[in-house]
Amino acid sequence: MSDTVRFDLPQSEIPAHWYNIQADLPRPLPPVLHPGTHQPVGPDDLAPLFPMDLILQEVSQDRYIEIPDDVREIYKLWRPTPLLRAHRLEKALGTPAHIYYKYEGVSPSGSHKLNTAVPQAYYNKRAGVAGLTTETGAGQWGTALSQACNFFDLECHVYMVKVSYQQKPYRGAMMRTFGADVTPSPSNKTNAGRAILAESPDSPGSLGIAISEAVEAAATSGGKYKYALGSVLNHVLMHQTVIGQEALKQMELAGEYPDVIVAPTGGGSNFGGIVLPFVRMNLKEGQRTRILAVEPASCPSLTKGVYAYDFGDTGGMTPLVKMYTLGHDFVPPPVHAGGLRYHGMASIVCELFDQGLIEAQAIAQLETFAAGVAFARAEGIVPAPEAAHGIAGAIREALAAKESGEKKVILFNLSGHGYFDMSAYTEYFDQRLFDYDYPEAQVQAAMQRLPQI
Repeated sequence: MSDTVRFDLPQSEIPAHWYNIQADLPRPLPPVLHPGTHQPVGPDDLAPLFPMDLILQEVSQDRYIEIPDDVREIYKLWRPTPLLRAHRLEKALGTPAHIYYKYEGVSPSGSHKLNTAVPQAYYNKRAGVAGLTTETGAGQWGTALSQACNFFDLECHVYMVKVSYQQKPYRGAMMRTFGADVTPSPSNKTNAGRAILAESPDSPGSLGIAISEAVEAAATSGGKYKYALGSVLNHVLMHQTVIGQEALKQMELAGEYPDVIVAPTGGGSNFGGIVLPFVRMNLKEGQRTRILAVEPASCPSLTKGVYAYDFGDTGGMTPLVKMYTLGHDFVPPPVHAGGLRYHGMASIVCELFDQGLIEAQAIAQLETFAAGVAFARAEGIVPAPEAAHGIAGAIREALAAKESGEKKVILFNLSGHGYFDMSAYTEYFDQRLFDYDYPEAQVQAAMQRLPQI
């Protein structure tokens, strides 16, 4: 099987359950706190934003949660996704490493985000809401949720980070194709947006700001709308574990097991999706796979942030979560990996990092685009800038194997294609992209503004 390129599973192998790592963590996640009282939140505190089914999934300690038949039926449109051996990239790098990638870009939305958008829309439809509000950075999550809402006849209102709205106009057009309303954020539609614009009229926006607007829009709708989040939350990462569960079976087909798994990390959804089933193998089955999270050097929450309680949004409307954070008022530079421009990180990913169960590194923008181009020229797929961070990390591992002469097995998650990101690649080829390194002094200043718990 050494020359095999693609390892596919039949539709009968679409996972029947999501995997919940909370059942297997060595220590429980820190409690989520109410933004006003600083006491642990309960279901009633979250009910204005989420349907009860998702609230129960968020706190569940059950190892496996059954995937509804209606969700699995829609999953059949693209799942199981392929696992591919990157023979041509291996040859281009001259490495003895075997490189595999799980390709989530075959979904109708072009990324992994539909794995959680579909169940979130399903549970909200079952709860009887009229529609969903959300934020989006690069637009992949907004695209996925607009499609999922269309499947279940729900309204969809998207607040898109303004700089991404300007950089990626066709993402907005795609959302509108599926019936979504798309607003560049910060906007004049919400108190949160108006406050930001009053202070900074030319603000490029951030995921934290867009979250504030989407949360406010849901919370003030009188129950008409709920809020949907594309990353960070426990149930979101759990929905994404269909990726890693499939990958475990596909690596068996390949006759190998990964020595290292690499995935880009912004809020944690695609990273958690592929690695959490393998983390369980490390914790419970005696495997020793290294797991590497790659984040942008311009937004290095794990590698430069502080593990502390912080708001998930800029306006301080969300519950307080203990996470590696750059500060909730952090506004990232306008790098093109919009889906990774977030000040914090999923609680699950933070706990894994704090416990030494995963590693993290930050890679600058130019290296990630160089990696994306190298991958495209070898494998024929143009990756999204977010996904290129994972490729850059995998290439680093492959070149290290070349240096040491070891035959390492490397698996990475190619979380989405970049066919709506050609303006970013044009800027790269025209040498108009630059590296941004988030200054330590700004991190320390932001830490002074963290909530005092």
